[in-house]
Amino acid sequence: MSERILHSPLALAGAMLVSALLGAGAFAGLLSWMPGLAGPAIRGYLLEHPEVLPEAMDKLRAREDARYQQAQQGAQAAVPKHLAALQKPYAGAWAGNPNGDVTVVAFMDYACGYCRASLAGIEELIAKDPGVRVVYREFPVLGPESVVAARLALAAAEQGKFRAFHDALYAAGGPNAENIAAAADKAGLDKALATKASQSKAVEAEIVANHKLGEALAMTGTPSWVVGGKLLYGARDYAGLAAAVAEARAGK
Repeated sequence: MSERILHSPLALAGAMLVSALLGAGAFAGLLSWMPGLAGPAIRGYLLEHPEVLPEAMDKLRAREDARYQQAQQGAQAAVPKHLAALQKPYAGAWAGNPNGDVTVVAFMDYACGYCRASLAGIEELIAKDPGVRVVYREFPVLGPESVVAARLALAAAEQGKFRAFHDALYAAGGPNAENIAAAADKAGLDKALATKASQSKAVEAEIVANHKLGEALAMTGTPSWVVGGKLLYGARDYAGLAAAVAEARAGK
């Protein structure tokens, strides 16, 4: 791309929009035979026809929406292949009925506010529906402290104290060192054992496996869910989770 386009914000914006409309290959071809004119020509055209800007943005947004929908459809189609792995908890990282007829898999990060907002819905679902099992998958994506917290949560699961640690850390706020230590104390963890376990190959393998599952299922953030065999993204309250569970039961 010519320096003139790069040094003009308006021309650069125009170039990006024209590229979106024509396709990168066609636009690159255009620049290859008129590099000296492309910048001024684009700027002049946009000044004379500013109405093309919202039109181009709408087309670009529609194209991105279509790609997102296609990715979601592909991810949903991949769920059956991974369902057994998704529904198998790590040690004690689960809640509800161990023999429940519907499993809710929750991918969460301790630094995620939307995950925290979904906790009340999970608790209400467990309290009101005795046929539900919840499997928690540690999915740290929001920084190093999230990874530390996820590792210790899995170590807590090995001691049968996952929920105690999980609930205490979310209640404490973000996963900084002070809050993680306080949650470990409140959960009654054997700290020496938990620290050692958090660095184990088993814990490392679990986190790696969860990220691979997240990649396979097009998860770009937390929380993400698999309810029965249906993939869901984003925060869910009790009504949303209950509806997904009911749909899963109806489909059996």
